[in-house]
Amino acid sequence: MTHSIPYAPSKAFKLASVAALLIGIACYLIGLFNAQMALNEKGYYLIALLYGLFSAVSLQKCIRDRQEQIPTSNMYYVLSLASTLLAIALLVFALWRAELLLSEKGFYGIAYLMSLYAAIAVQKNVRDSQGLVSDTPAPTANSTEGEE
Repeated sequence: MTHSIPYAPSKAFKLASVAALLIGIACYLIGLFNAQMALNEKGYYLIALLYGLFSAVSLQKCIRDRQEQIPTSNMYYVLSLASTLLAIALLVFALWRAELLLSEKGFYGIAYLMSLYAAIAVQKNVRDSQGLVSDTPAPTANSTEGEE
C-alpha cells in the first residue's frame, strides 16, 4: 500500500529551508570560533549543536513515520523526544551558567534554535519530495535480487 503526499514543497521553500539551516549553523560556529572561552567549553557547545541537530531530525522522522502508519516503536519515539528536550536543556543550562554577555547568550540560543528548526524543515522537505512512501518492507540481506 502506498500513501501519496498531497503536495511537494516549492523550490523556494526548499532553498529557504536549506539557507536557514546553513546560516544558523554558520552563525553559531563563527560565534563559537570567535568566542573568548576555553577549548573544552567550545567543544561542549559544538557537541550540543550536533546532538541537537541529530535528535531533532530523528524526532521529526519518527513523528512522520507514525503519521504515515510506518511501524515505529514507542520506545524510540520516547527516546527521540527525550533526547531533543535534553539537547535543548543542556544548551539552556550551559548558557545560563556561562560568563557571557546577555547578548552573546541570546545569539547562541537563537542560532541554536534556528538551526534545529531549519534541520526539521529540511528533513520534512526531503521526505515530502520523495513523493510516494511504500509500506512494503525493504529487501533483507538474505534475499537475492532477480529472484522471483
